[in-house]
Amino acid sequence: MSIATNASVRSDTARRPLLAASVAMLVLNAAAVVVGIGLWWLVTAEGLVGLPTPAQVAAAAAAEAGNGILFSDALASLGRVMTGFCLGLIVAIPVGFLMGWYRIARGIIEPYVQFFRTIPPLAIIPLAIVTMGIDETPKIFVIFLAAFLSSVVATYQGVISVDKTLINAARVLGAGDFTIFRRVIIPASTPYIMVGVRVGLGSSWATVVAAELIAAQSGLGYRMQQAQLYYDLPTIFVSLIAIGILGLLMDRIVMMADRILTAWQEKL
Repeated sequence: MSIATNASVRSDTARRPLLAASVAMLVLNAAAVVVGIGLWWLVTAEGLVGLPTPAQVAAAAAAEAGNGILFSDALASLGRVMTGFCLGLIVAIPVGFLMGWYRIARGIIEPYVQFFRTIPPLAIIPLAIVTMGIDETPKIFVIFLAAFLSSVVATYQGVISVDKTLINAARVLGAGDFTIFRRVIIPASTPYIMVGVRVGLGSSWATVVAAELIAAQSGLGYRMQQAQLYYDLPTIFVSLIAIGILGLLMDRIVMMADRILTAWQEKL
């Protein structure tokens, strides 16, 4: 048997436990969802709380999907989140590396980052609407701010947490600053960056819902506000569940990217 064949066999053998663990986790996730829906049905069927039943929410979702409202609102919210979230990452990651690698940049930028971190992005919404109008710009701006603040701190923390022994070893071997940054700092910081990406994603969804409650004509948050006026609880639940599903799917995509980018890291 050739060396290549032996390597292929070992690779397949190593993948099997991972595949089995992934399947087991999916089964556990599905079971948890079924149990949650069952508890929801039990509580609402007994009239213990004034919430709509799963059947009522499903009927409302079918009605909204049938006339296209659900999909148009989901696309509107998803577009805002993706735009603000991506812009936030594009700016946050270089700024975080800059803060962590250069002390002068850290001294200049960090006070502003920490200052704005203490101000909730939701508090910026009235100011953003007054200064930027009531179109898409203020909504995307507050989402950008939420994603930026989460990701920049995680990136900065990743850079300053790199083991100094690795940097010194690279210098001893003759590596320059650019090589150290590319081959040591970026890989070692990636796990922290991905944590910031996940946190920023959650902050983006929370922010877009709040932004759509003010001066919006579409979106899942807007639909919840309209349903609130008529005490339409099933519609509110439909929007909440849609947000949760979209956020969960996006988070799973980020986790897949995390596993690829940090394949070298041992994880439980």
